[in-house]
Amino acid sequence: MRTRTLHAAAALVAGLLTVSLTGCGSDDRTGGQSFTVGLLLPNRVTPRWEHADKPLIEKHVTRRCAGCRVVYANAEADASRQRDQVTSMITKGVKVLILDPADSKALRSSIQEARRAGVPVVAYDRLAEGPVSGFVSFDGAQVGRLQGEALLTAMRARGKGRTVVMMNGDPSSANAGWFRRGALSVLAGEATIARSYDTAGWSPESAHANMSAAITALGADRISGVLAANDAIAAGVVSAFRKAGVDKPPPVTGQDADLEAVRRVVAGRQAMTVYKPFEKEAAAAAAMAVALGRGESLDDVATTTVDSATRRDIPAILLTPVAVTAGDVERTLVRPGVHTAAQICVPELRAACARLGITR
Repeated sequence: MRTRTLHAAAALVAGLLTVSLTGCGSDDRTGGQSFTVGLLLPNRVTPRWEHADKPLIEKHVTRRCAGCRVVYANAEADASRQRDQVTSMITKGVKVLILDPADSKALRSSIQEARRAGVPVVAYDRLAEGPVSGFVSFDGAQVGRLQGEALLTAMRARGKGRTVVMMNGDPSSANAGWFRRGALSVLAGEATIARSYDTAGWSPESAHANMSAAITALGADRISGVLAANDAIAAGVVSAFRKAGVDKPPPVTGQDADLEAVRRVVAGRQAMTVYKPFEKEAAAAAAMAVALGRGESLDDVATTTVDSATRRDIPAILLTPVAVTAGDVERTLVRPGVHTAAQICVPELRAACARLGITR
């Protein structure tokens, strides 16, 4: 994937988000026009999709278009189901689709179907193949770099070598390779990659099985750190170490700032997670979808372009991810209201929260 930054990208993003986060109706330029936006998310394994992204996208679409509505479907990690959902939404007359593909390649034919029907598609969080009209995500290479840098820092602090196990995402997702390349750009020459696994469906169960295999092959005490692509995978990694009798595993990375992952970070069982401000991503996707639904160009919305395997120069917005270690939880997650101290600081973590200054 190639990206090219356009002129005044930072200013455009700032302007977009300022408008998107204002009160209801303040950016409603429909002039009586209303339409339906289809929202298709990939799975329920990752908590953020239904707990954060869905309600936020719904909120920002209606803020930009008071008469518009959002219809929703979840693929349950099944690309065939998601293809059927795309067809159903087209048949029911949606004007535009926001699609997070369960499989970046498998949804290509569905996106072509949408194009033939005159329904533009905004690829959300993960880039899909085919004639997508726009793309909104976080810089995946930067996500991987943040994970790699945090892992090296944590391993140095432990002083127990630099033998790393890579627990990558699902290869059907374009993001998995993006994250991996970013991480390897940091780890290359600084760590030894002893094992590398793909994680089917980004599931904790698949990650647990792969990590158990690595522990059996290498020995738990010979693994210095684990580059886990997201928090669901990190959960499987931590559970595999626990099953092997290791209550406090070597440093493990993550992504998405899921509540359970944040608790593991506070407890010292996960070294870090990557927070991706979902409000900004949802606002950007809504801005693209409403513009396309109105038949407008994305020139005033997109801040860069990206290439997929099948199309060049896709209008895009790539946002900035944030690394979160234990010392960052209060500032990065609690103060902005991502999670409350009460949610994080369950009884067994109250002492750790007090040491970290995570207040109620």
